[in-house]
Amino acid sequence: MAVWLRTSAQASREAAASCRVVIHSDIGMVSDRPDLAADLEAAFDSIRDDWRALGRELSREPSARLAHAPACAPNVSDLGEMLAWTRLIGGWAADPAERVLAVCDDPWMFRHLRGRPGVTAGAVPRLWTRAAALALRGTAARSAVALRAIRAWARLRHQTRGVAPGGVWILAYGHPASDADDRDGYFGPLMREIPELRRVLHVDASESQARDLAADGRTAGLRAWGDPLRVLTLPFVRWRPRTGDWLIRRAAAREGGTGQAAAIRWQEICQERWLARARPATVVWPWENHAWERTFAAATRRRGIRALGYQHSVIGRQMLNYAPAAEGSLPDLILCSGAATRDHLAAWGVTSERLRIGGALRFPQAGPIARDPSAPLFVALPFEARTAGEMLDALRALPPGGPVCLLRDHPMAPLAFVETEQLRRAPGPLAACGPLSGVLYAATTVGLEALLAGLPVLRFRSRSRVALDILPQGVEVPATDAGHLAADLGRLAPVPPPDRARVFAPVDMAAWRDWLIEREDG
Repeated sequence: MAVWLRTSAQASREAAASCRVVIHSDIGMVSDRPDLAADLEAAFDSIRDDWRALGRELSREPSARLAHAPACAPNVSDLGEMLAWTRLIGGWAADPAERVLAVCDDPWMFRHLRGRPGVTAGAVPRLWTRAAALALRGTAARSAVALRAIRAWARLRHQTRGVAPGGVWILAYGHPASDADDRDGYFGPLMREIPELRRVLHVDASESQARDLAADGRTAGLRAWGDPLRVLTLPFVRWRPRTGDWLIRRAAAREGGTGQAAAIRWQEICQERWLARARPATVVWPWENHAWERTFAAATRRRGIRALGYQHSVIGRQMLNYAPAAEGSLPDLILCSGAATRDHLAAWGVTSERLRIGGALRFPQAGPIARDPSAPLFVALPFEARTAGEMLDALRALPPGGPVCLLRDHPMAPLAFVETEQLRRAPGPLAACGPLSGVLYAATTVGLEALLAGLPVLRFRSRSRVALDILPQGVEVPATDAGHLAADLGRLAPVPPPDRARVFAPVDMAAWRDWLIEREDG
């Protein structure tokens, strides 16, 4: 046999394998297959169409709108990652020259893999305890969402008073960079440039942020429009797929072990009531094509409300949630940061009538950053905790005498770590830290910013999960992983940057005013 499938408790007794790969382990085991990070990414790319087809099938079920797996959202669902692991295991199992020990403690994934040709499996991990624990945790988490929802509604409901119907609104997440002085973390200076704009905050925004931002007289929390009676239903809502496939069962159990279905449902309840009572003429939001946005776009269409989605970040080739699921679930217009994304979305099937170039509201033109080979290395950590931890471990394992590393964690996912002489917390964002020898990053737009600023850039790949490549189509930089990091840092050199205007086009405020205020198609 080419693949031995074992749990971590059994893995130490398997000596015939030439390498070990860890799919899910409860005791922190790591993979030792040298090129696993690159192989996992290639496998993920190869299953792209499979996941999209599966997502379309799953989306036919009503409860799918409460889940991320049917939306093919790889930053919040690992279904695609499990499909990639399945592709890898199948390839190794078919190769008689391979001797792979696959360590997997996940009871659903283990059962999914054990019957495949070329795989010999040990004792299966217990399923019912894990399933019961997730079910209990999910019920508790959804109940907690319900309690927070009713409390927020009670404390914020006064914000609905005096809200005149109609007008043009931003629907935004609670970004830490947003303030009450006409700045939004996603839309930059748009509220200052277009004073008619008002802002309503997604249910993820905290009560305190909703209160603080309301000081501008133009902002309210969406939860103020909630329905206190329907809060009672939140502990019981979850994704209930009808399929018996082990991977779908796994995805449903894992998503059901969180409060996300209740949070999505509460968002739906609040946005339905807000649309009915505030009756906006136009609404624009930071578009990512997640499940709640598809429901929202359909709701605006039913009410004759103009819906605009703004591509606030970079859309890379692996960010499959942006691909259209159904024409009726898209905004009326999608305002892209540049031609690169417009062309990418068109290739994925978005019609040209929906696409416009809105420019880069979040990424103003910045000058080059000085490069000095002896200067520190800037390290931009991703939102996802496992990849961030793997990067940190790889940096700690660098030999003495290497570069000083300035670590910048994601603003929405702070990471605690002990600073050393070689590992220090960055004093600020990329532009505030020059000169630099280069930038190491994973799954964050900082890598693209560094590339545009003329710095050498290295993309980190994870051996434990897919760290999404966020670069636009046609833009590539060298990639590394924990095993190759030291050598790749020694070869770090600049690569030709892309045309900034194709990625982050200048903002035409007159066009924004036409789209938002005058309701012209531009």
